[in-house]
Formats: sequence, C-alpha cells, structure tokens
Amino acid sequence: MAPEAVDAMMGCLDLSGTFANPASIQHRLGQTAESLIEDARGEIARVFNAKKKDFIFTSGATESNNLAIQAVAQTYRHQGKHIVTSAIEHKSVLDTCKHLESQGFSVTYLRPDSEGRISVDDVLQAITDDTILVSIMYANNETGAIQPIDELAQALQDQKVLFHVDAAQVAGKLPINLATTPIDLLSISAHKFYGPKGCGCLYIRNRNKIHLMPIMFGGGQEHRLRPGTLPTHQIVAMAIALKLAHEKIADDFAHCQTLKRLLLARLKQIDGISINGSETKALPNIVNISFEQVGSDALLIALTDQLAISSGSACNSGAIEASHVLRAMGIEGDRLYAAVRISFGRYTTPEDIRQAGEILVKEVLRLRALARE
Repeated sequence: MAPEAVDAMMGCLDLSGTFANPASIQHRLGQTAESLIEDARGEIARVFNAKKKDFIFTSGATESNNLAIQAVAQTYRHQGKHIVTSAIEHKSVLDTCKHLESQGFSVTYLRPDSEGRISVDDVLQAITDDTILVSIMYANNETGAIQPIDELAQALQDQKVLFHVDAAQVAGKLPINLATTPIDLLSISAHKFYGPKGCGCLYIRNRNKIHLMPIMFGGGQEHRLRPGTLPTHQIVAMAIALKLAHEKIADDFAHCQTLKRLLLARLKQIDGISINGSETKALPNIVNISFEQVGSDALLIALTDQLAISSGSACNSGAIEASHVLRAMGIEGDRLYAAVRISFGRYTTPEDIRQAGEILVKEVLRLRALARE
C-alpha cells in the first residue's frame, strides 16, 4: 500500500479516529464516518470524470464483475439472454458467465489474436438481437495486453447492449475518462493501485436509467445494490491511493517502462526465450515469458526464496492447470507450460530488476544444464 493510504486507513481504526458505522447517521460519530465515505466517493468520481452517485462500493473487482454481469442478466433477461465476452477474461467473469449458461443464457467467448488482443470487429459481429451485454477487460492480468476499449465503447453506442469493462489492471495506471468513453459498467480493485485489499468499486453509468436488480439482500446500503456495513477505513484509503496514482500516472508508467526494458535486455542475452503477448501494446508492469527447456513449475520452485513471480494469475495460481489466457492466444506445448508472469511497480527499483534478471538467468541456465545431464 502507498504510505499515504496506510496513514488514512489507520485514522479510521481506533477511538481517536473515525471508527463508527457510516450507516448509523442518528449520531455524530456515524455522521462523520458517512461524510468520509461520501468524500471518498467524490474523489473517486473526480479521478474518472464521472458522477459521484454512480459509484457503488464493493469488496473488489471480483465482486464488481459478479454484480455487474449477474445483475444485468437478471434485469434484462426479458430482452435477451446472450452475452459477449472474451476467452481471456479473469475467472470472475468467465465463471460468472459459465454459471449464467447453466441458467439458460448463451455466451460467446471471443478469441484474441496472437498478441492477446480482441478485435472490435469480432465483438460487433458477435452481437445478435438477443445480446444484452458485452464484457471485455481493459487489460489482461497475465500478459498486460491492452484492449481497444475506447474504440469499442464508441462502436457499441449504435448497439442496444450494455458495455461492462473489468478495469482492475488499468485503474491508476492508464487515464480513464468516463465522460468521453461511454462505458456502462466498470469494475476496479483498490489493491491494484496501492490501496488496501478487499475494497473496490462498480461504476454504473446513469444508475437511475440502468436500474439493476440486486443479487444480494439484507440491507439498504449502496442503493440496495450492495448490502452490508461499509468499511470506512478501506474506502478512505482506496480514495487516497487512487488520487495519488492519478497524480503519478505518467511517472509510474515511465518508471515501469524503464524497469521492463532493463529486465528484457538482461533476459534476451540468453537463447530460447519467448515473450507471450505484445511488447508494445501492453501495460509496462507485466512481463509474460517462456524459457525453453525449463518448465514453469521447476523454475518457480527454484525461485521460491529468491523472487516472487508466478505461472499465471494470482487468483488462479493455486490450481495446477495451464493458463487459459495463453491457450486462447494459440500458445501450446512446452512454451505454454514454461510460461511465467513477472510484475513490478512504483516501489520496485532498477537495482531490484537487475538482481531479478541475474537470478532468473542463473536459475534458467542451471535448470537447463540439469536437464541435459
């Protein structure tokens, strides 16, 4: 977390701070907490150039994705039961769509090109008279591939469908202007921009017009769309972290570009490597790479006490299965099972990257030598 976000969070946790339930507006302590919540909502809206009332607080993008997709499906099922998404979405989108298929909905899963990018034309061609929702992520969590969201949002204006975007990987890293990019629903997670885990938002454009049915019940919070006591400490910290990320967006982007160049320059000094995805049309803080003759499992075991990298999404890394993202991109065989995901950010230094590069090269060469014995 950003230190500024930690400080803001700590100020809401004990007797000297704003610890009360923000729904308890019958007394001053609750009113003060509610005021902090609404100030935070306003700050988040300013970052995205949107209306304050259109943001619903959630536990993160996984919940936001579930709420967006399931609520749209239940609200508009009388108009149609078809959804368009991609085969490279986060599991919180794919598994939600799979659940809806069991409820009688049909889903089209678009495949990306070899760089992991979805075609606008493919999306438009997949839409039918029965389509009610298009859900495409802003950037992929395994490869960093950036999708043509601005172009797609404009193209969908002529279609009678809602457009949902999972922006977990992009919020705080790329500018998002919801006043000029007509996205109907947008999901974010605080921990992706140095805020706390367990907190996020769902943006619903013109909530009075897109009047969604709730999928959870038990309270009137968040316009009855997301019941439950709001975590003041997390929401305040999220707003601070997002504001800071917005202010540092150009510096953070340039910093990660520098780190990516340093890392790839070192790794490319050895033979038999493949970059999975685009090196240019992708976020600069994610590198997905395969090393020939070195399985990802063996490499990760060798690196356990040296580097924190993974073989795919952190949400899915506990499962022993090949990346559905890389498979959708047409990557198979040894390259698929050799892929590892490396990420870095604001607090990663060039020296960290130099050390990481040396460690990776050393372990890859060592494992290759063992394989030849």
